[in-house]
Amino acid sequence: MRAWVGTASGGALVDEARVSVFDRGFTVADGVFETLKLTDAGAFAVTRHLKRLQSSASRLGLASLDGSVVREAMVEVTTDWLRRGGHHGRLRVTCTSGAGSLGGDPGEPSLVVMAVDSPPWPSTTTAVRVPWPRNERSPLVGAKSTSYAENVVALRAAQGAGASEALMANTVGDLCEGTTTNVFVVVDGVVMTPSLASGCLPGITRELVLEWFDAVERDLPLSILDTADEVFLTSSTRGIHPVVRLDERTWPEAGPVSSRLQGAFHERSATSIDP
Repeated sequence: MRAWVGTASGGALVDEARVSVFDRGFTVADGVFETLKLTDAGAFAVTRHLKRLQSSASRLGLASLDGSVVREAMVEVTTDWLRRGGHHGRLRVTCTSGAGSLGGDPGEPSLVVMAVDSPPWPSTTTAVRVPWPRNERSPLVGAKSTSYAENVVALRAAQGAGASEALMANTVGDLCEGTTTNVFVVVDGVVMTPSLASGCLPGITRELVLEWFDAVERDLPLSILDTADEVFLTSSTRGIHPVVRLDERTWPEAGPVSSRLQGAFHERSATSIDP
């Protein structure tokens, strides 16, 4: 696998990427990551993703990242991917606390950046609710951590039910997020998404939707999914993704508000690669 491999102080693009079996990202999932959308124009929203990566690393107590090193690695990998004919893909940036003895202290942080081809999502999607709550009081709230097993289990359950995403409440029963997405609802024309106090990840696309469009943050009961006029998901790779089936609820097509925002987001993001 071709990737940029090194540490927060430097590294290189290599044809066969390797990390130590003692890396704490492998042994105890002590790491953070970002996933960026790749297009012919390059990686989208690099500055925002880099800011969140540094915030996540700080929350986990990882050593301070040199933003210039990470950005240069992202540019180098993106340029290489484009040179090799990439058109639609994902850029993955992973930083861990580094290699150390089992049960011992970590070493120098590890940094891996890689690009992979990824087909576009279909225009609409499906979701189901799962019974496992997000802990809005977790020390990892707000961090995009590599501790992803809960998400994997929930997503497998959703896929087993024929859906692309699993939606979760938090411990007090409020709507929170999906495994890799933020969730929005439309009620009487008002576009709403759970507040960060719900425990949801501060998604980059979520952030842009709140900045660019007339959307608001609210504490929302999970039951809002039963009555909302429209539901859509957001993520870096999905953009705005209208839901046409949620549990037993179905919509014949994407709702008018979701469709309008989906088109407007696509147009606006195409005009600025790093908003």
